[in-house]
Amino acid sequence: MDKSKGGRSASTPGDVWLRPSTGRGRDAAPLSRDRIVEEAIALLDAEGADRLTMRRLAERLGTGSTTLYWHVKTKDDVLDLALDSIFGEVEIPRGGDRGWRADITALIDGWRAVLLRHPWSAALLGRPMLGPNVLARSEFLYATLLAAGVTEPQLTAAAYGLSNYVIGAGLMQATWPDGGEQDVRRPAGEHLLANRERYPALATHGPLVVAGDWDTSFAIGLTWLLDGIQAHTTAPPE
Repeated sequence: MDKSKGGRSASTPGDVWLRPSTGRGRDAAPLSRDRIVEEAIALLDAEGADRLTMRRLAERLGTGSTTLYWHVKTKDDVLDLALDSIFGEVEIPRGGDRGWRADITALIDGWRAVLLRHPWSAALLGRPMLGPNVLARSEFLYATLLAAGVTEPQLTAAAYGLSNYVIGAGLMQATWPDGGEQDVRRPAGEHLLANRERYPALATHGPLVVAGDWDTSFAIGLTWLLDGIQAHTTAPPE
């Protein structure tokens, strides 16, 4: 059997949701899984995923790695639990009479806000997302699209399109250089302008030339996606 460091059984992303829970040590004082996840998120927010190790997490918790392993088996477990925990910050719209587009817009805007509040998260969303918070919000997205009259194959395409859009937008903004937009735009813009015969569209309209507004650009793109989805619904126009 493959073993990870320390002789522990190997694990892969998502296993924490598929592994039968023994309840062993889950709520044993003075440490709990919730406390571990809370401290892991704090570490991730401060330093990013590359700096998260079981040893460093144990040190922040004031305990030993052995004690930590009673609650979580691997770093993958910690990352999966942390990702699902922050998804709990995305408010699920309560519905009502405002329409499916408004509900999906509220969900996607909330998701984007979480990605920007926790900039390490967008790069990890290729992991299996099977936690209760993620599934509850995915269920809402699919159910809202179904209620609007979106059916397969457009249903999966619509859900994936919305998800990929917010993940991509969140990842780009979260990883933008700390030096600020102008520090990046100026030399890039000058390069494109100097080569405008080769790149005429980019020299005039490219995102590295035209001063951008993250929020406005995101809202316009989301509106275009929803317009395309609405073209395949049976619901009356909103």
